[in-house]
Amino acid sequence: MTTTRVPKVLVVDDEDEVRRIAADLLKAEGMSVTTACDGLEALARVAADVPDVVVLDVQMPNLDGLGTLRRLRSEVPAVAVIMVTGHADVATAVSAMRLGAYDFMLKPLMVEDFVPTVQRAMERNALRGEVEDLRQHVTALEAFGDVIGQSEASREVMQQVRRIAPSTLTIVITGETGSGKEVVARAIHRCSTRAGGPLIAVDCGAIPETLVESALFGHERGAFTGADRRKDGYFQLAHGGTLFLDEIGNLPLAIQARLLRTLQERSVFPLGASRAVEVDVRIIAASNVVLQQEVRAGRFREDLYYRLAEYVIALKPLRERREDIPHLARKFLADMALELGRPGPELSDAAIAMLCEHSWPGNVRELRNVMRRAAIVGTEMIQPGDLRLSPEDVPATLTSAAPVASLLTEAGQRRPLREIASAASDAAERQAIIETLRATDGNKSEAARMLQVDFKTLHLKMRRLGIAGRVLEPATTSV
Repeated sequence: MTTTRVPKVLVVDDEDEVRRIAADLLKAEGMSVTTACDGLEALARVAADVPDVVVLDVQMPNLDGLGTLRRLRSEVPAVAVIMVTGHADVATAVSAMRLGAYDFMLKPLMVEDFVPTVQRAMERNALRGEVEDLRQHVTALEAFGDVIGQSEASREVMQQVRRIAPSTLTIVITGETGSGKEVVARAIHRCSTRAGGPLIAVDCGAIPETLVESALFGHERGAFTGADRRKDGYFQLAHGGTLFLDEIGNLPLAIQARLLRTLQERSVFPLGASRAVEVDVRIIAASNVVLQQEVRAGRFREDLYYRLAEYVIALKPLRERREDIPHLARKFLADMALELGRPGPELSDAAIAMLCEHSWPGNVRELRNVMRRAAIVGTEMIQPGDLRLSPEDVPATLTSAAPVASLLTEAGQRRPLREIASAASDAAERQAIIETLRATDGNKSEAARMLQVDFKTLHLKMRRLGIAGRVLEPATTSV
């Protein structure tokens, strides 16, 4: 539920009567008014709560009006300042306007002049705010285009972001792992009216099932064993902003029901609480599986899907927009060079051709990893040999897929066929897990989804096969 914002004015004058009259006139117009008796008190009040307009007397003890104006222009330049004085002093008026005052008025303050002047200052500030918002939106879209690419498919996504961001619609973003779903969600948030609020990103597949309810909706102290203090959930943390629910298809059905109720009622009921808490949150959900298929399979609620999918953005995998690959590869090289504090290397034509021919199962995330490694191991010109795109190019420290010959014997003795098959299976599983972790930048939740196993199964296999959680570290260490 949205409410109309009340404009705020700070009246600064050392005369009690002037402060009272000015405050009464402005309050009668529906404005929120605070007062201060000198410049020092005014600066303290501004630091605590920035107003839209400051009505500032010129002659005051401790810190006069012009001194206060200088500080205000330096510390809060967006605030409109109206100077007032009981003495017609042209030089002072000129100084005030040069310092950036919006207007200069004489006492006694007359309602027919004073109130309209404050209102015009408010309107100018609102217009400047709208222009600044537009500038930030354009900048955000330009940055988004730089990250997602310049292909026709990518430009279409940019157009969708531009159209949908200012609305209040709930959005579902679909696409393969690593295709840029969170990048799109962040662009929508930055181009929306909620850009000043928080963006909370949640990987629904990474939260243990027993903790999902508490993580999303919060809990009170004593709600369950171990709840030694009250804790806000992601909905409360995202209040006034955007909540990005990545891989929403991993939510248990019971939690899906609670989520639907939360969206309908715009409130959450923390575990152990006696009353609901109102939340103002825009939801952007993402999935690397087709949610309609999950609905038909009974794994996702149909009513929740239609509540979420007021607008759907479908991202194409990188292999279907290969014209983006050279642009993105050069960007990732430049980003890594900036991190390393040295000039960025160039890409040879042969390297570009090799990149464009690769299938990119890990999509943009995999391309980013490849280019970051190439920026470290390559020279001024990246060649095909600097690109690690196939399993055989993985350093020995990252793989344990032993040659078949080494599986035939153990301690000089021939091994039974059953043991050979088991060892080969383990080696293949280990290699597959490592390669998938490389493609997902070490994200085990995404790796589990790509391998079509649950998170717990992947974790147990990693422990059994001796795969460290940070398996990528040797290949991605930066200086």
